[in-house]
Amino acid sequence: MTRRRQQSGRNQPDHRREGVVRIIGGRWRGRKLPVHDVEGLRPTTDRVKETVFNWLAPDLYQANCLDLFTGSGSLSFEALSRGVDSVTMLELDRQAAAQLEKNRQTLGADNARIHQTDSLAFLDKPGTPFDIIFIDPPFRKHLLQDVIARLENNGWLAPKAIIYIEAEKELGLPETPAHWHLFKEKTAGQVSYRLYERDAT
Repeated sequence: MTRRRQQSGRNQPDHRREGVVRIIGGRWRGRKLPVHDVEGLRPTTDRVKETVFNWLAPDLYQANCLDLFTGSGSLSFEALSRGVDSVTMLELDRQAAAQLEKNRQTLGADNARIHQTDSLAFLDKPGTPFDIIFIDPPFRKHLLQDVIARLENNGWLAPKAIIYIEAEKELGLPETPAHWHLFKEKTAGQVSYRLYERDAT
């Protein structure tokens, strides 16, 4: 997961370590980007990321992506490296968002937009449709169902949107609208990750 961190931004540690994420495919393959460490941050492993982007390969061209709870930006920068049209990143933690902006500038990714904001609050307002959505909320904060409802009800999803959900395995299958069809699913350790396709026809 690109994740991920506490959504609330409370009681963050005073001394934070710096880490890196690696882009594993596309035009920036092999590039390493610094990550500002925040409590609860769990960047998506290379193994999971490779699987996910193999799944997504047919859908990346000209896609507009929305990355909720962006954290390290691992999924966003990977998608940009592999040729999506644009990525919108939402990250609550101020320092993590600042690092995302530095990494965006380092790569020259002019088609990335970073919002330092609460993802649920952002989704509360009417939206514009996205083709691919990455959902990797902080574990055990019970945010997933609220995210799904806001995406569906507030116009954030293209008719055939692809939705990636990464969550703790113990949750099992999330409740999703009837026209969200699960077509890929795997588990790695304590994490389950899934792809859904929305069929609004």
